[in-house]
Amino acid sequence: MGKPTGFMEISRQDRRYKLVADRLQHYQEFVVPLTEEEVSRQGARCMDCGIPYCHQGCPVNNIIPDWNDLVYQGNWREAIEVLHSTNNFPEFTGRICPAPCEAACTLNLTDEPVTIKTIECSIIDKAWEMGWVKPLIPQHRTGKKVAVVGSGPAGLACAQQLARVGHSVVVYEKADRIGGLLRYGIPDFKMEKHLIDRRIAQMQAEGVVFRPNSHIGRDVPVQKLLDNYDAVILAGGAEKPRDLNVPGRELNGVHFAMEFLPQQNRRVAGDTLSEDTSIWATGKHVIVIGGGDTGSDCIGTSARHGAASITQLEILPKPPEKEKKEVTWPNWPNKLRTSSSHEEGCERFWSVATKSIEGEDGRVTQIRCVKLEWKQEGGRWVMNEILGSEFTLKADLVLLAMGFVHPVHEGMLQDLGVTLDERGNVKANTIDYRSSMDKVFTAGDMRRGQSLVVWAIREGRQCARAVDEYLMGHSDLPR
Repeated sequence: MGKPTGFMEISRQDRRYKLVADRLQHYQEFVVPLTEEEVSRQGARCMDCGIPYCHQGCPVNNIIPDWNDLVYQGNWREAIEVLHSTNNFPEFTGRICPAPCEAACTLNLTDEPVTIKTIECSIIDKAWEMGWVKPLIPQHRTGKKVAVVGSGPAGLACAQQLARVGHSVVVYEKADRIGGLLRYGIPDFKMEKHLIDRRIAQMQAEGVVFRPNSHIGRDVPVQKLLDNYDAVILAGGAEKPRDLNVPGRELNGVHFAMEFLPQQNRRVAGDTLSEDTSIWATGKHVIVIGGGDTGSDCIGTSARHGAASITQLEILPKPPEKEKKEVTWPNWPNKLRTSSSHEEGCERFWSVATKSIEGEDGRVTQIRCVKLEWKQEGGRWVMNEILGSEFTLKADLVLLAMGFVHPVHEGMLQDLGVTLDERGNVKANTIDYRSSMDKVFTAGDMRRGQSLVVWAIREGRQCARAVDEYLMGHSDLPR
């Protein structure tokens, strides 16, 4: 390493946020980046740890110590080449990945991991600024045609890899714009959409053709793909949301998170939505049910709408403030995480279940909840309601953000007749990514279930190699 003692001499410094009062006035990103000199100093903190556990923590196996050192040495151009060798879209992961690499960092044993995510984002942002990100146009064409269904991170990564080795790739997307969850699931204040648009332009220059407004199984028959392509890759999302089966679920004002969040992304993009179908949190008492990232995004969006109050409910117990490093490291720990959206104003409840949703004149007015007690019985955790602990919360808008169970089965998957696994995902392994049907492959959330963007990129890249081997008999693409 360029600075073997850097971790002893330089304190951890990370990006900061703009003031809450300022950032709530808009939907733009509000992270204040480090200067180039500050990023270089943070790269110097990457110690010569012997075994880089950050590799284990990173799903795409980023070669983290190498580009940390390159940044410290000021060799930013080589740093982006190393970073791109494992990650097609570091500007996405550098913004919205939860950074399991930092949890696995050896310096996390003292709660001061290297600011890996910040360095990654700084490398790619500088690369775009300097014009170093160019289309990688293949020198020859194979004559093979590949259809990719879904334009989220798995589909985009897979399509880009296959186009770069000379296959003709067409990406089908049911929505009106390309990007999948990145476009309509991630709020703009976490990741602005021009980042997707410039990658689309790069991929088009590399030969990828995009077909938005093309819902396979509805607008485009599945058989058309099977007839016209040498390989078909299913890279859609796990879009079937987990529902809340309680009395009053049918009341107006109760919505899935993914009915609420995409609307705001469309408004930011300049779309005009019908007032009859628009969901607003303005002036309302908002209840967000679900304690994960989607729930956090609902909180941040509701705060920008000007909600009267925001309350988040989680059925699981409150995690510990700090993990036991000797037990968890270098694995991803269960501990309390407070997002930037939580900091913008929200009350949080843990170990709470919803008993019913109540309303007047067909519209929600309150929810009835009960506190839970969690105990271990026979080696598994079991929850029990605490007698006499019921309480009510005022509610004008209830957003269900309890996760997603599997991809939508109706339409494309049923028409194809592919085998599903026990969780309802398309069944395939991570060796060849083949479904039960000849020449049909699958990757990302449609195969593994709801997961992280970084896992989607990894599976898209690995699936691309598997498809290339299937089409050509061999592949030089990385796994």
